[in-house]
Formats: sequence, structure tokens, C-alpha cells
Amino acid sequence: MVSASPNDPASPRGQTLLLDGITQRYGASLAVNEVTLDIRGGELVALLGPSGCGKTTLLRIIAGFLAQTKGHVMVGGRSMDGLPPNRRSVGIVFQNYALFPHMTVAENVAYGLDARGVDRATQRSEAQRMLDLVKLGHLGDRAPRQLSGGQQQRVALARALAVNPSILLLDEPFAALDKNLRLDMQIEVKRIQRLSGITTILVTHDQEEALSMADRVAVLSQGRLEQFSPPTEIYDAPDSLFVNTFVGSANLLGGVLVDSDRSAGRVRLDAGGLIETRAPKGDLRPGSRVTVCLRPEHLSVDPAGGNAETLNGVVEMGLPLGATVVHEIRVGDGTAVKVSEPRIQRTDLLAPGTPVRLAPVAPRLASVFAAA
Repeated sequence: MVSASPNDPASPRGQTLLLDGITQRYGASLAVNEVTLDIRGGELVALLGPSGCGKTTLLRIIAGFLAQTKGHVMVGGRSMDGLPPNRRSVGIVFQNYALFPHMTVAENVAYGLDARGVDRATQRSEAQRMLDLVKLGHLGDRAPRQLSGGQQQRVALARALAVNPSILLLDEPFAALDKNLRLDMQIEVKRIQRLSGITTILVTHDQEEALSMADRVAVLSQGRLEQFSPPTEIYDAPDSLFVNTFVGSANLLGGVLVDSDRSAGRVRLDAGGLIETRAPKGDLRPGSRVTVCLRPEHLSVDPAGGNAETLNGVVEMGLPLGATVVHEIRVGDGTAVKVSEPRIQRTDLLAPGTPVRLAPVAPRLASVFAAA
């Protein structure tokens, strides 16, 4: 058994997975549109997006439950096209776990091995080894109904790993768990994935889940791939307005692009003021109408007031939210802007009516896109 921690880099023992130009049509409806993902061996990749974006369709295509209209699925350099699910060496953990109620925990884990004709002695030893891996080795004789939701999830994970799959697919595996248990299980699944070194695809609509667990995140919208990057890039350097607004929260401010180069830009805001930003996304020229996206924690607020070259506003409300303080500030064009700061920086809430000056914490954190 490989020794690892949840923070270790992904093991190179996993198989590579290439989705090459995958397209899926249902009649006239286009569910997945030319999606290409080149996934490294041992990597944990999250497919993230709203309902109907195509992430579950992609999962079904990888598993072999659905034959794609166009494109290719390659595992370890070998084509999976046309192969049925039982020949793809794919393990799946479903949202409802799908454990067999008439079997013991150990029998559930050994089910895939039995279906493959593995002898009984090997079935028992492998089932025990997998249950030990998920820290349930002492519960092999119990029925699934005698386990908690988190324990049932770990049994489903052990069953998926018992057949030594090349790829592990997780279909919304934490959706049925309460918040506290969900976090514990996310850490546990990440630990097991690192220990096993298996290439893993996680389907989720939960932003925090994707950003905290994945090595890279594929953000999908209406069947198209919007961005495929590490979590920090998805959050701090989104490639599109959709990614910026779907992942996390963002303030949207209209304006006109004054000038830009490959590293930076300047925008004259409709709300007043001239701010420095990241280089705009897309082919935008000076004079173009743009939308500036600023996350609440990427703004600073100065109650000293401002001038014509700054973004000025008036405090409407302040909320203490545990370790942070959130102020809602009305700026010149009537837009309500939210600013989030650690309470250690601001011990007192600003009173409603207080004039303030706003600015990005750093220009690289202000994203610019063509106006919608």
C-alpha cells in the first residue's frame, strides 16, 4: 500500500484519460458540444456546472452507459469507443450508493470481483483489504441498513475500488449527506484517492466541493467547456463572464475600456472612477463596452471619501458574519456593491450614509469581459 497524505501530489500510477472532441446529441438537442479534456494519471478532476450543463452525460460516456455522437474516449492511450461498461475497467460511486440490501457489507464490496469470476478466497481477502482502506474493516458482517450515510458511502467507494479500476467516477457522491458529514467525507475520499493513486472524475454542482477537492476543475455551461484549470485559477483568473459569476460571488460593474496591453488594462466605470484591471479577455479595443468583475473580498473600502478618479459610494448596510464583515455600498450609477473584509481589519461596522472610496486590492484581481 502506498503511503500518502491528502496534500501529496497525485500518484503517477493512475491511467491517463483523454476525452477528445466529445459531442452528444439527443435528436435536435445538443447536450455536449466538442468537449476535450486531457486528464493526467492519478489526477482528481471535477466536472462543475449547473443542472443540464452536460457533466452527467460526460460521466455516462466515460463509463460506457452512453455512446457519444462524436469524438473519442481514451484510457491509458487505448480507445474505449464501442466497449461495454464491463470491459472499460471503470469504478462508479452513485449518488444513492446503490448498495444491495440483501448482502452484507463485505459481500457488497466483493460483488464486482464475484461477477468477474474471481475465486472466493481472493474475494474475501480483497474485500477485507478495501474495507480496511476505508476504515470499515470491523463492519464487514453488517447489513447496509445498519450503517450511517457516511459509512454506506465508504462501502460504495470500497466496492468501486475492489475491481482495481483504471478510472474512478464519482456522481454527486456527497449530495445526500448533511453539511458536517459532507466535509468529513470529502477529506476521507481525497485521502483514499491519494492512497490508491487512481485517476478520478467527480461530478458536482457544488463550487466549494470542486474547488477544495480537485487538482483541476472543468467548468461546463450548456454543453460547452468554459475553462479547465486548477482551482485557484478558476477563482482568481476566470476565462469567461460565466465562470466568474458561477464560481463564487462577484460584483458586476459596467464601463468603457480606456486602454490595455497583454498584462493590464484600465476601465472608466459607469459608476465613476478609473480603475486598473487584469488584461481584458477576448479581442477588446479601447472604447469597447465592458463588464468589470470584482469579488467582494477583492475590494478594499476607505471611509476617507474619494475624488473623480476613484470609485466612490455610500454605505447602505453592514453585516458581521462571524470572522468577516460585509458592507453593501451604493455607487454612482445605483449599483449595489458588496465588500467583504476580515473582522480583524475592521472592528466596527461603518454607519449607513458613510461616504467611502472603493478600489481593487490588486489590479490582477479585477477581471474584464465584453459587456453582455
